[in-house]
Amino acid sequence: MNDRLRKALAALAALAALALLAGPAWAGTEERLGTGGNSAARIMVGARSVALAYSDLASVTGVESLFGNPAGLASGTSNTEVLFSHANYIADMNLNYVALAQTVGTLGRVGLNVKVLSIGDIIRTTEDAPDGTGDIIQPTFTTLGLSYARSLTDRVNFGGSVKLVSEKVMSTGATNVSFDFGFQYDTSVRGIRLGATMQNFGGAQHFSGEDMDRNILLPEDDPQAANRTLSLSTSTAELPSLFSGSVSYPVIVGQNALTVHGVYQSNSFNVDEFRFGGEYVYRKQFALRLGYKATSSSSDIFGLTYGLGVQIPLGNAKMDVDYAGQSVSDFFNDVQHLGLTFRF
Repeated sequence: MNDRLRKALAALAALAALALLAGPAWAGTEERLGTGGNSAARIMVGARSVALAYSDLASVTGVESLFGNPAGLASGTSNTEVLFSHANYIADMNLNYVALAQTVGTLGRVGLNVKVLSIGDIIRTTEDAPDGTGDIIQPTFTTLGLSYARSLTDRVNFGGSVKLVSEKVMSTGATNVSFDFGFQYDTSVRGIRLGATMQNFGGAQHFSGEDMDRNILLPEDDPQAANRTLSLSTSTAELPSLFSGSVSYPVIVGQNALTVHGVYQSNSFNVDEFRFGGEYVYRKQFALRLGYKATSSSSDIFGLTYGLGVQIPLGNAKMDVDYAGQSVSDFFNDVQHLGLTFRF
């Protein structure tokens, strides 16, 4: 058995193992939509990959890979990379994302990222004050991720992330830990690359806080006794785990390049979906991108994605300026993403 065939079989075995481990994620149906926890975890960030509908999981590299496939972190082209991304999300929400990737010698590469979804100002209402209490609440959803990746061979990358997820509304919140794992394989056949990812695997969410406390006198208590403070409990919510298999194919290579991508994604709290994308790069500096998500879900409001990018030399460093748009079918304007990536 030659070396190339052995590595190909190893890659297929790794993909099969990931698929088996992701078995619980295959149970998704449209009826489960909205019943899982931490739905903000699935919101895409990073203008370049968003423009491709995150179909580039097999070939994404460096700091851009931290959200979609941490294995790509191992293939960064610079020692230090920093990414800033902002999006005007639906319903006047703001989505901000910051990521850092750093080479640590022969040990591999590490990454750190923070995603914050700010809902904005919401008038607090209660049963006694349906028109508002006069208070303003500002729900916030935050994800902090730490990633590590390295190249196992000259064609195989593996990476993983541990994420601290926090959701807070007034004094009620939930904090838990989830894990991502990713794999990339360069087949060395016509530049085709394969990828697989497992995301959002961890314990279920459980909400608690001062807003869950009630100061009451129980019926069986002595009427002269002081009230007791009791805490209400909530049901737990599973994380929206998913498994993705992906492929990238360079149709044209050179100064002017065209690459097409495809992803199949199995979701635990939604129907499965396919995503496709294409990127044309002119003189290794200017890029045009297009992506599309195909799903049978009747409630999905996102469809076509599009974007462009330009790379600007800054002495010994480089800066990528990327823009992406997500078309929205109903009620809202298209979501606009703007990203800046610095490579040192």
